[in-house]
Formats: sequence, C-alpha cells, structure tokens
Amino acid sequence: MSDIAEIPVDAQERPLPPPPRPVRSALTDGPILRTLLGLAWPNVIGLSAGMCVVIAETSYVGRLGVEALAAMALVFPTVILTMTMSGGAMGGAVASAIARALGAGDRERAGTLAVHAMLIGISFGLVFMLGMLIFGPRLLELLGGRGNVLTHAIAYTQVFFGGAVLPWLLNTMAGVLRGTGNMKLPSLLILNSAAWQVVLGGTLGLGLGPVPQLGMRGVAAGALIAYSMNICIMGWYLFSGRARIAPRLRGLHVQWAMFFDILKVGAIACFSPLQSVLTISIFTHMLAKFGTAILAGYGIGARLEFLLTSIAFSFGIACVPMVGMAIGAGRIARARRIAWISSAAAFVAVGAPACFVAMFPDLWVNIFTDSVAVRAASHQYLSTVGPFYAFFGLATTMYFSSQGAAKVIGPVLAQTARLIYIAAVGWWLSTHDATAQSFFWLAASSMVVLGLLSCSSVVLTRWGPRQTKSAIRPALSGAAD
Repeated sequence: MSDIAEIPVDAQERPLPPPPRPVRSALTDGPILRTLLGLAWPNVIGLSAGMCVVIAETSYVGRLGVEALAAMALVFPTVILTMTMSGGAMGGAVASAIARALGAGDRERAGTLAVHAMLIGISFGLVFMLGMLIFGPRLLELLGGRGNVLTHAIAYTQVFFGGAVLPWLLNTMAGVLRGTGNMKLPSLLILNSAAWQVVLGGTLGLGLGPVPQLGMRGVAAGALIAYSMNICIMGWYLFSGRARIAPRLRGLHVQWAMFFDILKVGAIACFSPLQSVLTISIFTHMLAKFGTAILAGYGIGARLEFLLTSIAFSFGIACVPMVGMAIGAGRIARARRIAWISSAAAFVAVGAPACFVAMFPDLWVNIFTDSVAVRAASHQYLSTVGPFYAFFGLATTMYFSSQGAAKVIGPVLAQTARLIYIAAVGWWLSTHDATAQSFFWLAASSMVVLGLLSCSSVVLTRWGPRQTKSAIRPALSGAAD
C-alpha cells in the first residue's frame, strides 16, 4: 500500500495554516518602472550636486586668474576620465557582480566580492597615481599646456593624482552599495562631498583668514579631503554590518575567480569612457578651425550634455542591480524587460529637457555668455543636436543594463563605431570645406548611430546561459520492479 501524504494538523486536529510566503524583493519581484524610478531619483539629486561643484570650481578658480582657469580646462579631461572610469565603468562592474551574487542567494560570495572589488579599486588608483605623476607633465604639455598654464596644471595634477587611490576607493565602495540596491547612501554622500569640495576647495585655493592661498594645489586638496571623509563614512557602514552584505578582511584568501567576475565586465567597460574622451577631443579639434566663437558655442552646448549625462547615468546605474539580480536568479526575460523599460525611461528623461532647450536655447545660453557671436553659434548647435540627445540617454542605459548582465562588449563596440564614424565622416567634411553646421549634424547623427547600435547589441547578445542538449541515456534492461 502506497504512502499518502497527510495534511499537517495542530493538537485539536485542525489543519494548520499554509507556510508563509517567502519575502519578496522589489528589485527582483516588484513593478519595474516604479522600482526603477525609486532607485533613480536619489542619483539624479546626487549627480546634479556634482554639476554644481564643477560650476563652483570654475567660479573660484577664475578668481585665481585666466591662466589658472585655462589650467583647469587642461586637466579636466584626465580628472573626468578618472571619475567616469572608477564610478561608471568599474563601479558598474562591481555593482553587477554583487547584484548577480545576491540574485543567486549567495550573500557570502557577495561579501567576498566586495573585498576583492576594493583591492581592485586600490590597485587601479595606484596605477593612475604613478602614471600621472610620472607621465602627467608630458601629457599636459602635449595637450597644449605652456608657461604658467602648464605650471598651474602640473601643480593640480601632482596633488589630485597623488591621492588617486581615494576617488577609486570611494567609487568602488559606492558600487558595492549600489549592487545591493542601496542608492540613497551613495547619493547622500555625493551631496556631502559636493558641499565639502566647494567649502574646502574655495578656502584652500583662495585662502581665508589664517589659511594661506594655496592656489590650484589647494583646490585639488579640498577634493581629496572630501573624498576621505566619505570613505570613512561608507567604510564604517559596510564593515559594521549595516549593509545587506558583510565584507570581511580577517582570514581573507585572495580568489582569482572573484577578480575575474568583476574584471570581465569592468576591464571592457573602461574602454567606454576612454572612447568618449577621445571622441570629444577629435570633434573639438575639428571645430577649432572655425574660430573661437564656434568653439565657445559648442562648449556651452557640451555643458548641457554633461548635465544630461548625469540624468542618463542616474537611470543607468539604477538598472544595474535590477538586471544583475534578475540574471543571478535566472530570470532572463525579466532582465531584458528591465533593460528596455529603463532605456525608454532614460530616452524620455533626457530627450524632454533637451528638446525644450533646443526650442528655447536662450534659457541655457544666456547663463554663460553675452557675446552675440557665441550665442548665435550655441543656438545653431543646440537647435541641431538637442532633439537627438535622447538617443544618448538610450545608449547610456543600454550600456549599464549590459553591465548588469555581464555582457558589456556590445555597447562598448557601439562606442567604437561612433568614434570611427565621427573620425571618418569628420575627415571627409574637413577635406570638402564643410560648414560648422555640417559638423553639428555629424554630432547629432553620431548619437543616433550610438543609440541604435547599442540597442542592436542587446537584441543580438545572449544574456542567459547557453542551452546544452541533455544526453539521452538508454533504458536499463532488467530493472527491478
């Protein structure tokens, strides 16, 4: 007689209530758009504060003189490359690895990954430090630095990149927290860092009371002090057990598989900011032949792009833990839905203000200049390129979604295609005496190319594990009854 499962009952022979349902996480089970917006809004606020820091630094560096202002423009590409590479590229890879481990239910692995991520951040920081201290002066000279401008730029570089480990470690820790779905603390610390950068950078750079005027060295030192304060806060939060994971240094055994899990995404992703900086440099060089007014007008438009990039980044980094946890849990279809919904949201969030500025450019341009020639060039650029910034938001979110899925090579190759497109078509336009308007259309069309190729890469890339045919075993003869 076969056994029949009995219904569990209590002492009075009454059926027991069904077991409680497992706790559901908004990241893995909640409505996608609402969860995404809940994760994105703290990033929007925090990154907007970063924009305020750039404006404030430009303001008080300008008080040090025109040469100091030119020096700041000279070092800005290397500084922004450091921040985007550590925060967006490698930071996104760290968030992806943590999220995939949590999605698979393996918190111990997530904690171990966090410690290995910090080792990676420190190592990359040391590479940037040694590279810029040794080769930085020559690089700044190749970029056009001369005389006092070069002296100011080298002074800033020596201090900022002398502490390059600090921004790398800070952004790595932020990536760990974002991988757990915690967007509020990193964003709050970005606000805190922005406030202290403005206060300390201005005080040390310009001098106040008993504090001597340290110039560009003081501006750089203010940033590093602000980073150090936030590293202490974030480190205390992580290692005190308040985070969703518990990284442990005691008894740590270095595991190369952990490094590989992060670097297989991060090492490839680092080519994206490199290509972005190279693309901007090539395009700026092409526009330089049209004179100062056109170049300045483009620069004003590029500042709008910097602000819109912050919005796109906010949506992109918010979808990394959502996609990563879905991938870790084996829910590939949900991961793809997250990618498409996030990209559509970024398309609208970036495109709407960009189109508004394209229709009413004076609202943006008049903040920066009163020059009639520069304003005319800015109007021309914004009215041409503005409506297409939405494709940039689309591409950015596809890039971060692919990080979450650990399949980032497609969007990076899309960046490569954009770089080649601008270089090749720009060269052709230069040899055919094209106008500045033609180059503005080149910038606009390159954003469409980038957005469409990034989407295509996600469509064509397999996110789930490869399916293998199970071997068919012959039935055993003479099996026992």
